[in-house]
Amino acid sequence: MKKAVCIISGGMDSALSAAIAQQEGYEIIAVHFNYGQRTEHKELACFRKIADDLNAMERYEIDLPFFEQIGASALTDRSIEVPTGGLEEGVPVTYVPFRNGIFLSIAASIAEKHGAESLFIGVVEEDSSGYPDCRESYIEAMERAINLGTKEETQLAIRMPLVHMKKSQIVQEALKLGVRLEHTWSCYKEEDAACGVCDSCRLRLRGFEEAGQKDPIVYAQ
Repeated sequence: MKKAVCIISGGMDSALSAAIAQQEGYEIIAVHFNYGQRTEHKELACFRKIADDLNAMERYEIDLPFFEQIGASALTDRSIEVPTGGLEEGVPVTYVPFRNGIFLSIAASIAEKHGAESLFIGVVEEDSSGYPDCRESYIEAMERAINLGTKEETQLAIRMPLVHMKKSQIVQEALKLGVRLEHTWSCYKEEDAACGVCDSCRLRLRGFEEAGQKDPIVYAQ
């Protein structure tokens, strides 16, 4: 059986990305990173539910505490407020410096260990928060670098099936594939009830609204 490493944050995008891998016939190796983000405990709980839903053959929960030491992001530095005033142009303060590059590097080492042929990541370029490490051109460059830096027989394809999708399309496709969206979390600020006003909540809510669907998670406002 062919194997795919799937980076799963606990959010809607990565849950759908992994479901697409499963639909394509891959055995799932689920990978999650705890990096000191504000909603770390909720995201981990969601990851475990998603991995169960996927019947993942292996799962990794990896702690990366150095992100808090680096700071420079509202997600990992609590002295920086998470913006709630609406989506803005440019790179927001919720961007975690080179996070996806580090995640991909670690996931690639796991893929090499297991002889996996694909690595799935749920990056979204067109309807994202403006993070530079979610761009298709960047992920393609990382694929080339990873294959240059691994064994000759390791030919890893980094798959990003959502990269050109809108959030409304992600909602629709997730429902079509039976992804349990009540097991996902997108809020940057809160772990009990989603705030509804951070960038990630706004994007998620807009996606459900445009898809004509009701979000199954609880919101504070």
